[in-house]
This record gives sequence, C-alpha cells and structure tokens, in this order.
Amino acid sequence: MNTVTNPVIALVLPCYNEEQILPLTARKLASELQRLVDSGLVSAQSKIVFVDDGSCDSTWSLIEQLSAGDSVFAGIKLARNYGHQYALYAGLMETEADALISLDADLQDDVAVIEKMVTSFRAGSEIVYGVRNNRESDTRFKRYTAAAHYWLLSKMGIETVPDHADFRLMSRRAVNFLGEYREANLYLRGIVPLLGLRSDKVYFSRGVRLAGESKYPFRRMLSLSLQGLTSFSIVPLRIISVLGMIVFFIALGLGGWALAATLFGPGTVPGWASTVIPIYLLGGLQLLAIGVAGEYVGKTFIESKGRPLYQVEERLGVERAD
Repeated sequence: MNTVTNPVIALVLPCYNEEQILPLTARKLASELQRLVDSGLVSAQSKIVFVDDGSCDSTWSLIEQLSAGDSVFAGIKLARNYGHQYALYAGLMETEADALISLDADLQDDVAVIEKMVTSFRAGSEIVYGVRNNRESDTRFKRYTAAAHYWLLSKMGIETVPDHADFRLMSRRAVNFLGEYREANLYLRGIVPLLGLRSDKVYFSRGVRLAGESKYPFRRMLSLSLQGLTSFSIVPLRIISVLGMIVFFIALGLGGWALAATLFGPGTVPGWASTVIPIYLLGGLQLLAIGVAGEYVGKTFIESKGRPLYQVEERLGVERAD
C-alpha cells in the first residue's frame, strides 16, 4: 500500500486550440477535484495543470485567467507545437505531485472515474489505466480500425492495453521511471506498460466532444499507429525477409511453368516471362522493403540527433519536478 494517505494529485491536460471547451473543462474538473478534497481522498494542494501545446487561438490566455483567478489551476506553455504525446510527456515531467492523472481536455474521458483511480492508487497501484468498456459513441469505421490497430500491435509483440488511450494515473515513482525513457519517437501507450510496476484498470464510457474539433482525425490516428508499430517492433523487417523468400519461390515456380509451356505446350510470347514476372513480383516487393526500411532508418536518424523532446516557454503556478 502507498504510504501517502492524503496524496497531492495533479490532473495533466494537453491542450491545442481548446478555447471553446476549456472554460467548461476547468469548471467540471475543479468541481470534481474539490469533491475529492472534501471527501478526504486527496490533498487540498492538488492542482489542475493545462499544457498549452503551441495553440494558435486564445487557449493560453484562458489558462492565464484561470491561474490568476484560482490557485488550483496551473499552466505550462510549450515553445511551439510538439504534438499530443510530447505535450503530455512534458506535463508529467514538469509537474510535482504524489500522483499524476493524464486526460484529454475535451471532456470525453469520464472524470467521475478519477475517484476510482485515486482509490486504487491509495490501495497500492502505481499505474491505473482508464479503459473504455464500449465503443458505442464511435463510428463503425473507427471501431473497426481501432480493433485492427490493437490486433496488429499484439501480433507484432507490442504490449499495450486494448481500448486504453492516455487516460491514466501514474505514481511519482512511475513518472520517474518514465523519465528515463528519452526516445524521440514517443508512444506512451507502449512505454507505460513496460515500466513493470503494479497496475490496475478502471472502466468507463467515453462521451462525445461537447465543443471544438477532434485533434485526432484519421490521418493522425494512422500516424500514431505507425509510430507505435515501428517504435517497438522489428517484426515488419522480418516480414520483408519472409516475403522475399515467398516471392523467390513464386518466381521460381512461374519460371518453371514458362519453361514447361515452352518445351511441352503451345509456348508463350517470346520475352514475356523474363519481363513480366520480375517486374511485377520483385518490383512491388522492393518498393515495400524500401519503404519499411526507410521508416526505421528515419527513426534512427531522428534519435541520433539527441534534440530535446520539448521546451517550456512559461510556467504558471507549477513547480518543476526534480
């Protein structure tokens, strides 16, 4: 069991152009946090930390107003737009608390589940995953693609929590462990399960976005899936080797067929076999191999630069974690 009986928690929310939903999010989270304080589950020093990921609208101005009006609100302004995973990582690394709960600013994560997360943390869990119990609010296309995403990652040997995004509680120790992962190609949903600490799951129904636009359209979801796949597994490279052998034997068989047709059958068009078979079989495989290998080479190139994962321009009401 955790020794902290009255933990200081921090709700960490990456924000990118969330001016429409931010006031409502702030009110709802402040109300929920106060309820937890009144019930004695968390310390009155707990905070709500908004991480502005280089927004182009008035998101940061709203965060400044919230911070000035109530000390429960804090803000971290990144120097530019780094992306959701990096903004979330920055919020976790820059915030001091006994436990940190990451969630989206669009209110689709059920904030009522926070109480269950804290209760599990106080019972000894270092990581508590928020897992969707259904996908009824998603379109049929998104349900199928999500299922395909988790299935593919599992087949590639990547440890993930199905139907879990980034709604989770992490203890201070878990966040410190996470800080030792300095890889530039961040995929937190794959890294956190690798920490090896005691974990738990709580289930919730994801709501609909009340205002603003989704920051994860299909293109970005596909990019995130590719990031997770190529950052945690070399299986795609091995698949290329297997495909190479398969294509070799197919080409060998077609070559035998062309020879048999020439010797014992009506024959084939002169030059057809030697031209068409290599072009269509080997050409496609080579393009595939170059593309997949290039993805890994590109990631190696990015990692070798050693650039900072994020840079903080301004802090409001939050102390940097050691």
